[in-house]
Amino acid sequence: HLIPTVVFSHPTVGTVGYTEAEAREKFGDDTIKVYESVFNSMFYAVMEPEDKRQTGMKLICHGPDEKIVGLHVIGQGADEMMQGFGVAVKMGATKADFDNCVAIHPTASEEFVTMAPWGKIKDKVVLPPKPANL
Repeated sequence: HLIPTVVFSHPTVGTVGYTEAEAREKFGDDTIKVYESVFNSMFYAVMEPEDKRQTGMKLICHGPDEKIVGLHVIGQGADEMMQGFGVAVKMGATKADFDNCVAIHPTASEEFVTMAPWGKIKDKVVLPPKPANL
């Protein structure tokens, strides 16, 4: 299940991990939390409404630490997104890990690291002290 897969269609589809149905069957309904987003990519910002194509994203999380067990996207750029997100999912990333990542704006992939609800950051960022000679 941890093999990133892309269908080079129009629009492009990318997936890694379990589907929502597979995750619910394997882990149980009460342990699965799903985050979804559908939006118009900024690529289409200046186009007429009828020409805009939507992007859809879904994170499937399991357990109290919300380990990401499935990540799915359909829309422009899905193929490029999947390589990096596939590594993250394979390494055991959690929703908090995604929340703790600075979003690269403006990109469609930033949606994966800004899916509500925010505020699940568990890490504390500590900057090194400023050198005395500066």
